[in-house]
Amino acid sequence: MTLQTDLTFPDTTFFNHLEQASQKLLLLDFDGTLSPFVDDRFKAFPYPGVTDLLYEIIAKPTSRVVIVTGRPLNEILPLLNMQPNPEIWGSHGWQHLLTDGTTEDFPLPDDIRNILETVKNDFQRQIPIEKMDIKPSSVAVHWRGLDNKQRETFSKHAQAVCEPFQNHAGLELQAFDGGLELRVKGRDKGTSVKAILKDSPNDIFATFLGDDKTDEDAFAALGNAGQGILVRNEFRPTDADFWIHPPEELLDFLRKWRDAC
Repeated sequence: MTLQTDLTFPDTTFFNHLEQASQKLLLLDFDGTLSPFVDDRFKAFPYPGVTDLLYEIIAKPTSRVVIVTGRPLNEILPLLNMQPNPEIWGSHGWQHLLTDGTTEDFPLPDDIRNILETVKNDFQRQIPIEKMDIKPSSVAVHWRGLDNKQRETFSKHAQAVCEPFQNHAGLELQAFDGGLELRVKGRDKGTSVKAILKDSPNDIFATFLGDDKTDEDAFAALGNAGQGILVRNEFRPTDADFWIHPPEELLDFLRKWRDAC
């Protein structure tokens, strides 16, 4: 990741290239990108106006929209609340929902599944269920909104539970904004982006919008096929090409994308 504090909103050249492209690919993270961070992650609804703009963009015949998120499908669908649903890659690439409603879940090895179950049970001994995030391919603890003492308690417990497994060849322990996650290796937002690009025309104009460190895999996966956009109010080191502030600049970007289609 690079520290380029001079990154700005996409310029005229960006939107000119977008307008000239015969096919456009808009890839979107959810938490922190389309929706604000809130203490109750089950109430992290999109910023007002986002869903309407996504409907308009999806309706454009030259534009493909894909949500690429760490959330499992059963969490992201009620939050998006879109009918019909857009294409979604969930659980860091371990779940795939197509626009026709078809879903694909990628299987885990038995030993990995058993470890995740063990970690989940150990977490539950000290961490409330509402602060846990059980996904098909990971177990996470959230401490956003807690005071410093609670946050430290949760963090120490999560680290202690995960420590015996973090060097397992098939697992990785990763921090994110407001929590810690033990997840299965082999798929991430980057592998999702690569799969999407493989299924797209060679001359497609692709853009990924994300906020978290887990989105860096997606920025890197774009390669020469597109550009990454960091969406957050506070800058952090990134390989993204541009930086926008939610929600105003996010909405402005989506309007400009719609108009370019």
